[in-house]
Formats: sequence, structure tokens, C-alpha cells
Amino acid sequence: MIPDVMRAVEITAPGAADVLKPATRPVPVAGHGQILIRVAWAGVNRPDVLQRAGLYAPPPGASDLPGLECSGTVAAIGPGVTRWKTGDKVCALLPGGGYAEYVTCPADHALPIPRGLDLRDAAALPETAFTVWSNVVTRGGLQAGERFLVHGGSSGIGTMAIQIARALGARVWATAGSDDKCAAIARLGAEAINYREQDFVSALQKAGGANLILDMVGGDYIPRNIKALSDEGRLVMIAFLGGPKAELNFAQIMMRRLVVTGSTLRPQSDAAKAGIADTLRTRLWPLVESGAVRSLIDSCYPLTDAAEAHRRMESSGHIGKIMLEVAGG
Repeated sequence: MIPDVMRAVEITAPGAADVLKPATRPVPVAGHGQILIRVAWAGVNRPDVLQRAGLYAPPPGASDLPGLECSGTVAAIGPGVTRWKTGDKVCALLPGGGYAEYVTCPADHALPIPRGLDLRDAAALPETAFTVWSNVVTRGGLQAGERFLVHGGSSGIGTMAIQIARALGARVWATAGSDDKCAAIARLGAEAINYREQDFVSALQKAGGANLILDMVGGDYIPRNIKALSDEGRLVMIAFLGGPKAELNFAQIMMRRLVVTGSTLRPQSDAAKAGIADTLRTRLWPLVESGAVRSLIDSCYPLTDAAEAHRRMESSGHIGKIMLEVAGG
């Protein structure tokens, strides 16, 4: 039976983590092409923190509740849905609303739980998998044998990027800011660079330059990334934790035939996200099921402790994903 109301955590006002408060909300209803998921686990991601601070508004029509990924059980299906049936176990990319007992999403944005994974580990996949695959493989065009650098290597995005790149046969470097984080990066098969002690530009130049860089820092890293690229290298931007502005010598981009690009996931169309989901199902899910790519979990909190989970995210002390337990399993 689907109840009329559910537990949720809402953003009561833009601000610090304390503005996240438990609330009671009506259970959403699956519309055309949507499924209703009874949430077991939800992932905590940097965009949730930005939304809570008032810096990243949800797209039109999305829930105002934070939460961009979850796992759980299909509780109901909307008109036009044929891919799923009630009772199916899924993980899903969400437009918002994951910090709740129930959430709706487009049916084509859900994926089956990979064989061998529980619901917690599966909930840690969608946001990072959609982001990394679409930017590193599709947009960035990473090939076997190439040199790949990812900044923020111990984050959820970073750990996923390292594993995917390694599974595709690339040589991987990753930056992090502590010995513990660098050790975690090394265990995943990357060459770790402690950015507090080493210059990533010099490290990559000595190796011949990076063919591809995935950056979520921005700011003064942008011109440094340009220097760290090999000729015909590609820089893909996905966030700007250090700011979105930089001064660049575009003559270097022209003379060395560099590509500078980037994307954000949340504003993309439902059709675009469905296309990424189809690619993940056929190309990434076999790597997950083989053990070549896995979820790396930093910590787990009850849904009602979402504020503590956000504090953990903002401390930048985490290695891998931060999770919220809603119903478990």
C-alpha cells in the first residue's frame, strides 16, 4: 500500500546545513512516462549542498527537495511505462526529491541494480556514473593508452572517473590534498599527486602531457590545466569550486590544437539523460558487475541526519560517496 504522506528532509531556507529539516510531504504521483520509487538509499552530492545554499535552483518542474540519485523499489508506474513493473529493484538519476521515502522520476532514467550489488552500493552509482561517462568517455573521448588526469580524485566523481578510465585502458593521474586521500587514489590504480606538495603541471609534463583532463575546480586551475595538456589534448570542465573565471592565452589553444569543453548534467533534457542511461546499461554496467568498477562508500547517515551528511561533504574530508539510509536494504 502506498501511503498518502511520507517522511522527507527539506530546505527550509537558503543557508548552512542546519536549514535541512525533517518534514512530512504528500507522496508524489507518477505521471506519464514516470515511475514512483520507494526509496531505500539516497546519495549526497555537491549539487545538493549548492542547492541548500541557494546557489543551484532545481530545474522547472523538479521537486524542491534535494537528492539527485537513489535506489529502491518501484512502487507504482505511470501511464506509458512498459520497461518496469511494480516490485522491480532499481537505482535512478533524479531531477530532485531523493531525500524522501518516495520519489518520482522518468522511467528511462532508472537502471537495474547491477548483479552483485546491494541497494546501498547501487544508490551511489547514478549521479557519478552519468556525469563521468558522459564527460570522460562521450564528450572527452578517452581512449585506451591515453594519459588522463582527474582533479578531486578522492571524491565520488573522482573515484568513479579513476575506475572507468582504468577499466578502459588509460593511464590515470589524480590530485588530492592529503596522504590518506592519495593512498586511496593509489589503491584504485591512479598515480596520486598531493597538490599541497607537488605541482600537477610538472608531473604531467614529465609524462608527456595529459590527453584528457576532467576538472571540477576551475579558477586558477584552468590555465594550469592548459599547460598540463599534451598537444591536441582535451579539457572537460564539470564544476567550478575555485570559481568560473580565469585568464587564458588562447594562442596556446590554437597553436596546440586543444579542446576546452564542459557540461552540467541536471539541466539536460530527459531524452539526453535517457540516452546516457542506455549507454551505461550496455557499457558500464558490465564493468560494475565484473568488479572492475565499484562504489566507494565514505559514510552513511540516517535520512534525519542529512545535515550531518552535508557537514561531512563540506569538510572535504570524505573519500568516496556519502549516503543517506531511508529504508535500507
